[in-house]
Amino acid sequence: MSKRKVKDTHLPIGECITQVHHILRKRFCHQQLPDAPEGVEAQHRHLMELLKRSAVHGESNSVLIVGPRGAGKTMLLRSVLRELAEETEVQKNLLQVHLNGLLQTDDRVALKEITRQLHLENVVGDRVFGSFAENLAFLLDALRKGDRSSSRPVLFVLDEFDLFAHHKNQTLLYNLFDVSQSAQAPVAVVGLTCRLDVLELLEKRVKSRFSHRQIHLLSTLTFPQYSERVRAQLSLPDDFPDAKFAQQWNAAVTTLCEDKSVRDVLQRHFDSSKDFRSLHMLLMLCLSRVSVAKPTITAADFLDASRSCLADAKANMLHGLSILELCLIIAMKHLNDVYEGEPFNLQMVQNEFRKFLQRKTNSMYNFEPPVIMKAFEHLQQLELIQLADGSSAKTQREYRLMRLMLDHVQVMEALQKYPQCPTDVKQWAMSAFA
Repeated sequence: MSKRKVKDTHLPIGECITQVHHILRKRFCHQQLPDAPEGVEAQHRHLMELLKRSAVHGESNSVLIVGPRGAGKTMLLRSVLRELAEETEVQKNLLQVHLNGLLQTDDRVALKEITRQLHLENVVGDRVFGSFAENLAFLLDALRKGDRSSSRPVLFVLDEFDLFAHHKNQTLLYNLFDVSQSAQAPVAVVGLTCRLDVLELLEKRVKSRFSHRQIHLLSTLTFPQYSERVRAQLSLPDDFPDAKFAQQWNAAVTTLCEDKSVRDVLQRHFDSSKDFRSLHMLLMLCLSRVSVAKPTITAADFLDASRSCLADAKANMLHGLSILELCLIIAMKHLNDVYEGEPFNLQMVQNEFRKFLQRKTNSMYNFEPPVIMKAFEHLQQLELIQLADGSSAKTQREYRLMRLMLDHVQVMEALQKYPQCPTDVKQWAMSAFA
């Protein structure tokens, strides 16, 4: 067997780095997930059987896919739908509607999205319906090609399912489950959620119409598998233009993944989340530090990227606050310590702030009440403070009960990093937490 010599192309280092960025950014940004999650063959078969009965035989079904973020719920559903789409009958018949609890925040928005995805805007026109149920019934009726037996099956996918339970009267869930149970039209409802207690959120009338089928997904990924995934995600493909550079890059990646400090970083991320998306974010930050002057990823890059990923967003917001807003935060935290976490109002915060001012000889912190009110409202807009449960928005602004959404550690860390923080403010903060 004759060996053919493969011409080895040597590219300039700048071009190699450009290629590396192009290939890996595409890999990370396009969220290239595996075709199917590993170790969940039984769940895959179960979901395939349910959806096939709906798509091919017109049988109505409802099911919940439950599992933590990153366990592969969406991946499982996509792989099943991809396999189903290979069947001609499914391609012609099955209609899909994808809703997300983060986007469709009420039933009116959800119904508009259902109408758009089913391409029924022209059918609905300017019609006025008395209720959500009538509107949904009309939409499903419009999909019929003749008699009931020839109705096209519709798959409703509800991502962040638990958020739909917060809609008024759970009208959307009630009607979808009602249709799926009463066989008015072939409808399959698949909910995806992270909450194990999701059934407890459902009203009795909604729960009674749900099939109570649940598919549980728990990540079986081990740390060695996670480390191998990192290595694979950072490695260059065999068809990279400069074979010698690719070989050196891949060898450096293998060595990097065996480094103790890198393994510690990966262990920390593995313990907090096994999600592909958070992993891609970490690797993207590492990749952004690669340049012609520094053509490889180092352990220091991993440490810096990890700090950025795990940074506390709320604590970081404190760095941009004014001195007055920072003083109000310290006053609130002092009140939390004194009253053991009970809610406070602006008047109480002002009184606490005045105690601090009484110790001062200069007038640097003497702000007018309207200025303090404005600063207080800005903290509320940033969601660093929120209305306490049961506090009415109709109450006079100075007396609305609020809660601080920061803890002791977050405030103290922010004070240490605050640019040119006055010494007396730091001392006041330290006394507040003593």
